[in-house]
Amino acid sequence: MYNFEFKQPKTISEALTALKSDEAQALAGGQTLIPTMKQRLASPSTLVSLSGISEMKGICKNDDGSISIGGGTTHADVANNPNIFPGLVTLAENIGDAAVRNRGTIGGSLANNDPAACYPAAALSAGATIITDTREISSDDFFQGMFETALEEGEIILSVRFPVPALSSYQKFVQPASRFAMVGVFLSNFDNGTRVAVTGASEEGVYRWSEAEVALNDNFSEAALNDLSIESEGMISDIHASKEYRAHLVKVMTKRAVTDASLKK
Repeated sequence: MYNFEFKQPKTISEALTALKSDEAQALAGGQTLIPTMKQRLASPSTLVSLSGISEMKGICKNDDGSISIGGGTTHADVANNPNIFPGLVTLAENIGDAAVRNRGTIGGSLANNDPAACYPAAALSAGATIITDTREISSDDFFQGMFETALEEGEIILSVRFPVPALSSYQKFVQPASRFAMVGVFLSNFDNGTRVAVTGASEEGVYRWSEAEVALNDNFSEAALNDLSIESEGMISDIHASKEYRAHLVKVMTKRAVTDASLKK
């Protein structure tokens, strides 16, 4: 490692002030940033830890039925909260291992937007709103490509507001060592339609599978997906899976999500 300054503010205001320092970097759970620093791929002069800010933690149910999750809330807390809907519970309780779930946060995951992370699929599928210190951003506008988001320099995620779907499911084909998603599909079924978001598959990061949404809006069943196909062009190809296999998995995981969600009616 190398020398850097470490700050641990207790309030959002203190954190925002600290982040105005030259080359300052926000530190949430550190599940990506710390390994990146160890490999010398990032070298912030100041780390601003958000873990001590209590007002960024917690889960509450809003008057309109939606759920707000603080940006500093850990995966373990999401998995164990009774207000969380089924698909999001499944997602949170299957992230990494116990150590990762007790350190990693939803805000850190969304801000990092790793192409194989799980939370971006949940936020995009459910039509969540990402609330920062300056504005509210629709999930449809938030994710802008692999590791890219709409966040400005020094802007932090305070909370995420999720509409609660009538039916939901998250199905993930796991990379065994990391437990990242080789392909993950989050399905959210609302009274006004179904949204399907895919992570782990595309070179462009998380995306909505619009053809599946149209088919499922007409007929919410596995059979509705039978005639759909996914082009392998633009899919990730690496030592774990070819782009053709990932394209195949998108359809398989979506079918599993439909079946799983239907069983929870």
